Amino acid sequence: MRPVERGTAPRTYSEYKYAIGDLEERLGTYCSYCERRLPASLAVEHVVPKDLHPELKTEWTNFLLGCANCNSVKGDQSVEVDNFLWSDRDNTFLAFAYSKGGFVQLADNLNEVQKNKAQALLDLVGLQRHKASGGNRPAPRDKRWQDRELAWASAESCRNNFEILEQTNEVRELVLEVAKYCGFFSVWMNVFKDYPDVKRELIKIFTGTATSCFDADGKPINRPNSII
Repeated sequence: MRPVERGTAPRTYSEYKYAIGDLEERLGTYCSYCERRLPASLAVEHVVPKDLHPELKTEWTNFLLGCANCNSVKGDQSVEVDNFLWSDRDNTFLAFAYSKGGFVQLADNLNEVQKNKAQALLDLVGLQRHKASGGNRPAPRDKRWQDRELAWASAESCRNNFEILEQTNEVRELVLEVAKYCGFFSVWMNVFKDYPDVKRELIKIFTGTATSCFDADGKPINRPNSII
């Protein structure tokens, strides 16, 4: 899951819906949970549900961007912030392992506290729902796993062409352009894990990626002042 940097509030809001443009400018048009690019259908997502905590309804630090599926699954579940990992507070890229077929799992090297908080986030938004998962199947219109699967195939195709065409600057620019419009930052970072130059550029072109979560070669590192 892409770690993001929301930044300080650009202004105050009389209604939370007015924050959507500022959020998309800061974070790009990507769901903060599933990473799909949805330039016309994202919504302001309240980390702590607004119906349970109306005092946070227009609070910038309580905003992320959510797609219809992630928002629907999350709903008004009670959220104790400290019991979860969050893309705006932690390096969530270190917490999850993405693989071919559209699967998302916990990373292998997490400690027990990290595991519990990471799994809590996956469960909160149903990110592991997959047609191949026993007992954890998605709703008919929940295509997040399928979109991840397609993104992985696109990324692999781009990587193969990148290698065949001798990794020229021109081909790299085309790869980055496809990635930017495809979405699924974590998929592209995994497929291109052996190419630091591509990873550095992916971090730059995905608006709002928390640069403090990666070293100079695009390798993920612990986020400052976070448990991961």
